[in-house]
Amino acid sequence: MPRLRFGIFMAPFHSPVGQDPTSAYERDLDILKLLDKLGYDEAWIGEHHSCGHEIIPDPMIFIAHAANHTRHIKLGTGVVSLPYHNPLWVADRAMFLDHLTRGRFMLGLGPGALPTDATMIGIGLEEQRGALEQDTDVLMALLRGETVSAKTARYNLVDARTQLTAYSDFEIAVAAIASPTGPRIAAKNGLGLLSVGATVQGGFDALALHWDVMEQRSAEFGHTASRDRWRLVGPMHLAETREQAIEDVRFGLGPWCEYTQDVVAAPHFRAVGKSFEERVSWVNDTGLGVIGTPDDAIAQIERLENQSGGFGAYLLMHHEWARPDATAKSYELLARYVKPRFQGSADRLRQAEEYGRSRWRELDQRQADAIQAATDRHAKERAEAG
Repeated sequence: MPRLRFGIFMAPFHSPVGQDPTSAYERDLDILKLLDKLGYDEAWIGEHHSCGHEIIPDPMIFIAHAANHTRHIKLGTGVVSLPYHNPLWVADRAMFLDHLTRGRFMLGLGPGALPTDATMIGIGLEEQRGALEQDTDVLMALLRGETVSAKTARYNLVDARTQLTAYSDFEIAVAAIASPTGPRIAAKNGLGLLSVGATVQGGFDALALHWDVMEQRSAEFGHTASRDRWRLVGPMHLAETREQAIEDVRFGLGPWCEYTQDVVAAPHFRAVGKSFEERVSWVNDTGLGVIGTPDDAIAQIERLENQSGGFGAYLLMHHEWARPDATAKSYELLARYVKPRFQGSADRLRQAEEYGRSRWRELDQRQADAIQAATDRHAKERAEAG
């Protein structure tokens, strides 16, 4: 079976407000180091500038820092809010990071998730998605090494070109939540897709919309939509029992839900309920994510495979619903029991064990037969001698 990749989508969320940011950044780095040791494939780091909870303003700086503390895991921007930046500098910095990380860099693009970020720099909410499509066209031309002249209300490029070439053919993906804007842009440019929070079941099927648009638009522009480059993002917290997982998230689920309900002007991702029990139900019963066991996580991913028709990576939306030790345990449980189920990494071990069992039974019987034969010979010899 195709190997499903696993990783995280790290905004990062640090709720409630009032925590020391220096130690919060260290916790984020600790998570990346842990995932690197556990064999996770990738991590995507967000960009936010307001509201006080998602506190990494420049994912590229954080990736450059984290790259020196990790060895294998790929690190991507999740996402660069492209309308906030000059595409020329984004192209330059992306290729620079690709060199610094020796090909472990990935570039995620989006319009910007927090309306308060955009309004602070004079970008209207109605402009963001159109700006993302226009800027992605410019960015891709620059990454291809073309000379670009383009003028918008946000920048003016005159015969602009990058002086670097990339170290690798690094992956580029576009974020999508509910609207078809992300898949339209991804398909037009032959890019990957990050479907964020689109995992709910029933009602509006965002996954079906995203992939239908990807296939249709990709064909229009001469590209082939690849499910291997489609990533689904959803939250999970795992423990050895469902009761323990629910108890774990009493630590931080409430402040996180309050942030989505009362602070972020983002109706596409707003928690439901005011009581702890209602919020747990919102995560588990809607299909958004999992607060439960590795078996629950396996069932969730199998459902998403069936609902979507297949995808290339599952990214856990990183959060601090539980204390750091319980959060680390959750990632360890997924690595130990869930990843092998979808990556086939333990299949040969099971076959080897079964071979050992069958051979042991055969050899054990042969040994028993030999002992019995020796016993019979001894008895016969004694009988003859007597």
